[in-house]
Amino acid sequence: MEYTHQPVLLEECIQALCIRPDGIYVDGTLGRAGHSLEIAKRLTTGRLICIDRDMAAIDAAKVRLAPYLDRVTLVHSNFSSLADVLRQAGVEAADGMLFDLGVSSPQLDDASRGFSYMQDAPLDMRMDRDAALTAYEVVNTWSGDELRRILYEYGEERYAPAIARAIVRAREEKPVETTLELVDIIKGAMPPAALREKQHPAKRSFQAIRIAVNGELDELPPMLTSAVDNLRSGGRLAVITFHSLEDRIVKRAMQDMARGCTCPPEFPVCVCGKKPRVRLVNRKPIVSGAKELEENPRARSAKLRVAEKCAGNEL
Repeated sequence: MEYTHQPVLLEECIQALCIRPDGIYVDGTLGRAGHSLEIAKRLTTGRLICIDRDMAAIDAAKVRLAPYLDRVTLVHSNFSSLADVLRQAGVEAADGMLFDLGVSSPQLDDASRGFSYMQDAPLDMRMDRDAALTAYEVVNTWSGDELRRILYEYGEERYAPAIARAIVRAREEKPVETTLELVDIIKGAMPPAALREKQHPAKRSFQAIRIAVNGELDELPPMLTSAVDNLRSGGRLAVITFHSLEDRIVKRAMQDMARGCTCPPEFPVCVCGKKPRVRLVNRKPIVSGAKELEENPRARSAKLRVAEKCAGNEL
């Protein structure tokens, strides 16, 4: 496998984590190991825990991170199991954690995985190939109402009702089996003006189905809470998002954890005793510069948010 793709917001992530050579760090979304490689290079006596639900990512990382495997632990798991992963690895608390959310470039580029609306493949979209639920099942067995809901909520697709009806009609004739079959159904349900838009007409629907298959949004809030629970005081949490739904969840979770007293403003003194759990390192998200956008168009929607754990918030 050729590793020529630059990981998104790489320098910004490294700076955000404030890596110490003897620190303990977590890459909760290993992917191509681009971020992990740069973290591992900066460690001497420290340790890096790399997590990915895709076994292909773990296998590839064994090669890419080979010079640094003395300080790296590769774990085939989901970041929703973060606390268990750290406990099994003997880690009491980490100095920094990074999560690069969404589908990875290898998954998009491997047509057989069924993530792409540009190449034909069986409807799959599983990040973990051992998982039971596939895009085929979502498309062919979920009710029209449920399809409409996920297309609207997860894909922010304004033509969700029409697309859901078209999918139900099509599967009454025969199962929808491949990605390009689904693309044709989506296109057929949309008005001509929508088909002329710059964005591919199936992009939002494919995003929605992928999120549903992998339970991506449901896992985010508890993962963010668990990440902060398992940071040391002063430890950094860095999260990269690629669409507005993810970013809103991350933004709100960090803001909630950064909020202190919740007493009504008319109270003369605080009675709730609530203290901020984190400090927001950047009030606005960090985005890619012109040079990165020129080299990697996929970075155009990336947003990095960073929070630092406040003192006195250990488990």
